[in-house]
Amino acid sequence: MSSQTSIPCSVVRGGTSKGLYFRAEHLPSDVTTRDGVLLAAMGSPDEREIDGMGGGHPLTSKVAVVRPSERPDADVDYLFLQVWPDRAEVSDNQNCGNLLAGVGPFALEEGMLQAADDVTEVRIWMQNTQSLAVVHVQTPDGVVRYDGDARIDGVPGTSAPVPIEFLDIAGSTCGALLPTGHAVDIVEGVRVTCVDNGMPVVCLDAADLGLTGYESPADLEANAAVCGHVERIRLAVGPLMGLGDVANKTVPKMSLLAPALHGGTVSTRTFIPRRVHEAIGVFGAVSVATACLIPGSVAAAVAGPQGTGGVTTLDIEHPTGYFSVSMDVSSSERGVHINSSALLRTARLLMRGEIFIPSTVWKPS
Repeated sequence: MSSQTSIPCSVVRGGTSKGLYFRAEHLPSDVTTRDGVLLAAMGSPDEREIDGMGGGHPLTSKVAVVRPSERPDADVDYLFLQVWPDRAEVSDNQNCGNLLAGVGPFALEEGMLQAADDVTEVRIWMQNTQSLAVVHVQTPDGVVRYDGDARIDGVPGTSAPVPIEFLDIAGSTCGALLPTGHAVDIVEGVRVTCVDNGMPVVCLDAADLGLTGYESPADLEANAAVCGHVERIRLAVGPLMGLGDVANKTVPKMSLLAPALHGGTVSTRTFIPRRVHEAIGVFGAVSVATACLIPGSVAAAVAGPQGTGGVTTLDIEHPTGYFSVSMDVSSSERGVHINSSALLRTARLLMRGEIFIPSTVWKPS
């Protein structure tokens, strides 16, 4: 008898991240045991995650748990779990729009819903934020297609496009698009805009921190003074955003903004929260784009006028390219209303099989 437990699992690249995808019924129902299983699967805590499948970085130490949905408006439910390489912690207090791109293909590969002959619409209930996304997966002849001509920055080559539309995600974590009730707050002597359109994000003008906003992620991580100041702001805004004590939470993300360098809307450097993203997360980009449309916000001041009516596309620049976000926006005396947000990702199934963990962690009865 083996001293290890085997669990069916797929490895999927979703957007600019990759992670382990599980059917919910293949994991323990008890959360504590489940988290122990996922830590063992990733090899955490260890900065290299050498004894597991994690890549030693938050962007490659992610998990998607998927199951057929019982909701009438959704096909599948998706729970995102962040496994931290440097500590024995599994977090569910944020969403991940990159892994979301792989949920539709995974669900189809697993037979959770029937594929169409051309493009299959997969309606996904995002459990972390209690909101709905609609993903369009290419399925010629009823088979998931991964090759194609779509290109996204941060991923080499091209793949089949996976368009994603988000429905009513404003305030999904904090309860309001502007969680503090203001377009601008002064925190630790710095002007900030706190926004939640799928991801709680704090927008700051990089110049207010003595930066150009074009520094590399490595240079920012090496700047102890800046990292300390950004973290103090994050800890202070947590309660203001309704998130409470965020010392051990993955939100809010902190996005340093500067004028666009390459013809986009705005340039970003994003703390996630203690490492600096090599690109920008899906929901982080959506929230930054949203902030650019809010009159008087820090983001609007940096980006310049964008207009606040109809469908508009904003190109959010990041260290390895840009991220295009299309938004359907309307304005009234009450402020800006986000009707829907849409963007393009790609995904690819990398491996399918079984992952092994020590039976001392979990041995199903």
